[in-house]
Amino acid sequence: MSLHGKTAFVTGAARGIGETLSRALAAEGAKMALIDIDLSATRAVAESIEAAGGQALAIKCDVTDMTAIEAATQQVSSHFGGIDILINNAALHGIEYNIPSTQLPMDAWSLLLDVNLLGPVRCAKACRGVMRARGGGVIINLSSIASMPALNAYGVSKLAVRGLTTALAHELAADGIRVYALVPGLMDTEAVMSEAPPGFVEDVHKKQLIQRQGSPRDLVGAVLFFCSDAASFITGETLTIAGGAPLRT
Repeated sequence: MSLHGKTAFVTGAARGIGETLSRALAAEGAKMALIDIDLSATRAVAESIEAAGGQALAIKCDVTDMTAIEAATQQVSSHFGGIDILINNAALHGIEYNIPSTQLPMDAWSLLLDVNLLGPVRCAKACRGVMRARGGGVIINLSSIASMPALNAYGVSKLAVRGLTTALAHELAADGIRVYALVPGLMDTEAVMSEAPPGFVEDVHKKQLIQRQGSPRDLVGAVLFFCSDAASFITGETLTIAGGAPLRT
């Protein structure tokens, strides 16, 4: 699964799933472009990767800003010579979005979709030409178990990400770009766990066939596989990594 010679562009790379995946890709030899709105935290991750012998570039960028995304991709291309892997991880989540759809204010809906759905669209649009020039690439979109089924605004936004994955797979195949979606279950990231209401974690575990807490590390194997040549005949697929939660009845 070696990724030597590849460059990965990871959004939301400062912490949680984005940080874990960035470190894993770097450990396999990928040059890392770490994208986040929190530059200080992103630099800390980049410095840690470099201290371990990797290569990393920290860039402050808001995925709702197309101009900023285009500038970031140009900076990465100039610094590393191109982009081969895009991980669309940056997203909004929280208890304020876990309410019935008609109860969420429209400005909150707009922001949620601007980040969670249009953010990946912008990044794919900005990276497409750079990947095509390299002979192809890989895009991995992060969805959520909250999309199965979508019962609130956040779930709807993540269901849309799964639809976007199918659309991009069709559109970008001619450019040699493969597209996948991951559907993580409940992960023990600081942001998620700090917002979990009493009893929520226990209720989630009851729906899983594998009775343990999920971790961002559980996503690493699938990401490395999809990014490698071993997945060269696969595209447009969605993989759920949630301890068998959708199978529990």
